[in-house]
Amino acid sequence: MDKLTAPAAPYFDPIAVGAELASLHETVAGDEAAVRRAVVEHLRALIKRAHAAARVRLEADGDGRRCAEGLTLFTDTLVRLIYDYVTGKLYRAANPSTSERLAVVATGGYGRGLMAPRSDIDLLFLLPYKQTPWGESVVEAMLYLLWDTGLKVGHATRNVEQCIRLSGEDMTIRTALLDSRILIGDAELFAELDRRFRREVVRGSEKPFIAAKLAERDERYRRSGESRYRVEPNVKDGKGGLRDLHTLHWLMKYLHDAEPGEEAVETGLFTAAEYHMYRKCEDFLWTVRCHLHFLANRAEERLTFDMQPMMSERLGYTAHGGLRGVERFMKHYFLVAKEVGDLTLIACAALEMRQLKAEPVLERLLAPLTWHDRALLRRRTDFRIDNGRLNVARADAFRVNPVNLIRIFKLAEEYEVAFHPEALRLARHSLRLIDDRLRHDIEANRIFLDLLTARTGVERTLRRMSEAGVLGRFVPEFGRVVAMMQFNMYHHYTVDEHLIRSVGILNEIEVGRLEEEHPLATQIIHDVQNRRALYVAQFLHDVGKGRREDHSIVGARLARNVCPRLGLSRSESETVAWLIENHLVMSTFAQSRDLSDPKTIRDFADIVQSPERLRLLLILTVADIRAVGPGVWNGWKGQLLRTLYYETEPVLAGGHSRLSHGERIAGAEAALKERLADWPRPDVERFVARLPAAYWLRTDLDHQVEHAHLMRKAEQQGAKVATQVKTDAFTAITELTVLAPNVPRLLAMFIGTARPWAPIFSAPISRRPRTGSRSTPSCSSACSTRPTSAAARAASPTASRS
Repeated sequence: MDKLTAPAAPYFDPIAVGAELASLHETVAGDEAAVRRAVVEHLRALIKRAHAAARVRLEADGDGRRCAEGLTLFTDTLVRLIYDYVTGKLYRAANPSTSERLAVVATGGYGRGLMAPRSDIDLLFLLPYKQTPWGESVVEAMLYLLWDTGLKVGHATRNVEQCIRLSGEDMTIRTALLDSRILIGDAELFAELDRRFRREVVRGSEKPFIAAKLAERDERYRRSGESRYRVEPNVKDGKGGLRDLHTLHWLMKYLHDAEPGEEAVETGLFTAAEYHMYRKCEDFLWTVRCHLHFLANRAEERLTFDMQPMMSERLGYTAHGGLRGVERFMKHYFLVAKEVGDLTLIACAALEMRQLKAEPVLERLLAPLTWHDRALLRRRTDFRIDNGRLNVARADAFRVNPVNLIRIFKLAEEYEVAFHPEALRLARHSLRLIDDRLRHDIEANRIFLDLLTARTGVERTLRRMSEAGVLGRFVPEFGRVVAMMQFNMYHHYTVDEHLIRSVGILNEIEVGRLEEEHPLATQIIHDVQNRRALYVAQFLHDVGKGRREDHSIVGARLARNVCPRLGLSRSESETVAWLIENHLVMSTFAQSRDLSDPKTIRDFADIVQSPERLRLLLILTVADIRAVGPGVWNGWKGQLLRTLYYETEPVLAGGHSRLSHGERIAGAEAALKERLADWPRPDVERFVARLPAAYWLRTDLDHQVEHAHLMRKAEQQGAKVATQVKTDAFTAITELTVLAPNVPRLLAMFIGTARPWAPIFSAPISRRPRTGSRSTPSCSSACSTRPTSAAARAASPTASRS
């Protein structure tokens, strides 16, 4: 089995420690409880010293892989020491029978020979054919000693036949056995398991194993948030983390019975440069993971915000070029995650393709050409379809015509096919061909603009280009923000991932997939006259981040250089620059200004200046907020943006908007009267007369109905004050509605309701989002976003969400 590379120096002398345990046993002989306590305390002290030594060594040399190997060697020695103690002192078999045999086997992550400081110890106690009292006693004693020392142990006790049967049925057990290695005990017993496992389980099951591992990877991505660019990444299970490297390790072991080391280069799975990158990424991730476990003092796998500054300081990252030390560290992390993703994508696809090519030659020859093949053959391009994947037709396809580095993504989207691993590898190795000459090539820019403004598949294409390294090279302004994070609680993704997601959301709005959540944006996007400018602005709106100057100003300046190169006209370029420079204005006005104040609307209209810009800015703002991360968008923000849009549109349209202010109020009143058709007409009219104009513009119909019932009930009971509390479990919002007579300084008095003399106030509806760990920076948690209107009538309901 695999040999473990020993660290520079052992953590303890096993012979000396064994003698110490024997001495302890003899010293307190006859008192079983005292013996156990003494041994456990001795082992605990041993583990504590070993972990302290590992931490000191890690902080000194920064070599996480060496730390993981050293901890594995220590654990190996500890398990062997405990086995010798148990079988030599506690349950010694003077004349063991053939059934009194046992092999202690390391499996899973422990079996791979790399252990993080707080990782579980996965053990298999391998029996010859059935459990015996001696074997049961040894296993139980070993496990209790390990548990009592504070170690986390995952274990199984099986014979060879059970291992073979269960690994054939369960992919998790099969994967764990794939990494098994004997620690101590009967070597012949383990050799039999290894031989039968390869012959009876592995052989002939390569395709199902590959499919299962790739499906498992996809499910893991889904659970951990799909993107490798989450700003609190999971070092172990996240996309681009160590588990991706483990997947490659498993596939290599299963198909070639070899590690993804030098053998990977010999088999052609990696080039020498790719293998070098693989090892660099693995070393970096192990360094981060080991530091993370030591800092958290537990098996923490997530780089949380509170851990990131400590980690960056531990690894020596300092502020530079407008980025803080923690942001520079996280950028390095995400660049490594990107490399891991690229390498594992190429390698997994290559292994998968080898299995496809292993099909009978006659079967492949008789298979009919797909329409993809026929279309590409007719066009006689530099590309072809291999086993349903897009590949280059010639090895110099990119060198002869660098535009092909952009065109290949157009063809992949056009024919809806995945990339062949050889095409991906060649593209990665040809990135140096993307120079200023290609960046200013008319055909290359035309193709890219077509991809960026396509009706479908925009997000998928941009992500493919980014992960291949092409997008950042072709648009250097975008390349500067690749893997860049912002150290705050608001943004969930890196800047480049946020930009790609925002373009994808814009595309979903346009094709109508988000009509229910964004009815206004879905409606007006078909009225915009500058569609190309909108998509380019969405793609570039945050490229100015990471600099000392305001990113909106920098982004607008960069856009004025990029847009003409992409083929946009002068007016389109100015529209893009204006949108980028003002892309935060609408959300700021909506969430921090009084929308019932005419001056707010006038100030906003002075900035926007035209209905077309208003439409573009609303759509861009919606997509921008949605792309920040899950849970950032909510109905409250949507209502504020819609209100600001509807209030501003008549001003910009000269009073000739689609619906005037009065028409919208009349429409809202009519809708309520229709919903309350079973009420006496005077009751409905009395309720409508009591509410100000602002109420009808800012309150949805369901709330209007609830308020009407509350007021009617209060009138019937003769109550001057009435309250209603409603909890929405889905949004985790509790809404309090208060009905009370209007008096001066009502808002101030309501805020002070902790004082027994303070009366309850009356105001139009005020809805605020639940305060959480991720809040919009521009919205103060202490102020009401909808202050009491001076036009408030004698009694109107007010609601506050917290």
